[in-house]
Amino acid sequence: MDFDRVDRLPFHRLEARPHQAARSFLGCVRTRALNASRPLAFGSRLAAAVALHAILFLACELRCDAAGFTENFSSPPLVTGWRTFGDATLFSWNSNSQKLDVTWDSSRPNSYFFRPLGTIIGKADDFGLQFDLRLISIQSGANAAKPSTFEIAVGLFRLASAVDPGFNRGTGQNSPHLAEWTYFPAADSIDATVSPVLVSASSQFIPSFNFPLEMETNQLFHVVLAYTASNQTLVTTMTRNGSAFGPIQNVKLPPSFSDFRLDTVSINSYSDAGDPYGSIFVRGAIDNLAVITPSAPVANLVSRVTNGVHHIQFTGRTNWTYALERSTDLRTFLQVANASGGTNIVFDDPFAAGAIGRFYRIRAERP
Repeated sequence: MDFDRVDRLPFHRLEARPHQAARSFLGCVRTRALNASRPLAFGSRLAAAVALHAILFLACELRCDAAGFTENFSSPPLVTGWRTFGDATLFSWNSNSQKLDVTWDSSRPNSYFFRPLGTIIGKADDFGLQFDLRLISIQSGANAAKPSTFEIAVGLFRLASAVDPGFNRGTGQNSPHLAEWTYFPAADSIDATVSPVLVSASSQFIPSFNFPLEMETNQLFHVVLAYTASNQTLVTTMTRNGSAFGPIQNVKLPPSFSDFRLDTVSINSYSDAGDPYGSIFVRGAIDNLAVITPSAPVANLVSRVTNGVHHIQFTGRTNWTYALERSTDLRTFLQVANASGGTNIVFDDPFAAGAIGRFYRIRAERP
């Protein structure tokens, strides 16, 4: 699996005129797929393709849920876009309780149960995450040689960084691109601690440590993370069985904090390989997870041909860059125009009279 790719969808056939099909595509209409020779994928980029033809083809990596999604685990999550990395046995869908059973075992390699967001988030974007968590059993210092505590975690990260062999959460300096809720159970004279954290591209950690704050087993906790770009602050609130739990200090980014890029929501069981003191073995269940993300980088797409010119117009975002690329075979693409982000972007491409079989895609990138 290529984890540098945000997502892939096959080509779809829409029996409609170009401008009608474009609106259908943005409305996430499901259609019958053609057998494409290969999907489109552009690293950690998002793309949409349109074609000048009697039949309009669209290929995209923008998910229909690009403004966020909810997951109540009422159906098998691996069918609804979730994936695993590392030790897949640590994550199991419980069809009876309709929850995700999770084991955080630091003796195993870094392991994730994750779902791509369909967009890319930086510190200039508002975003949020919430979920229910019930802990069934907790064993801090599970490894006798490492009797101190270690974290369990749920949050957002950059997938390509998280699956890199050099990513090591235990060292505190080799795990870039994170917005995460973590909990350290009590162990070895260390109090139980809830610690939300933001981590930059250069692994600059900005946490808040909240202790003593013990999360008992067999209690229903609800966790809410809300980041506001205007004041660059992550606010965390929690309840226990419906009553306030905490308080939890905010995470405020300092001027020295560079930035991060987040493209995935994930439940994280980290390896303790980089930590000489701590280890953990925890069983629990996750439910009612919800993510709020910024709007999609390409919206209100309209494609039309006027007087021998193909006009492509859409609403962009100020912190993205865009390029229009053209192909005749859906394999090799040539860039024909580019633009910085904005609220109204127009690409024009003239073509010879009678030309058919031109295909276009918009490449949206987050610098």
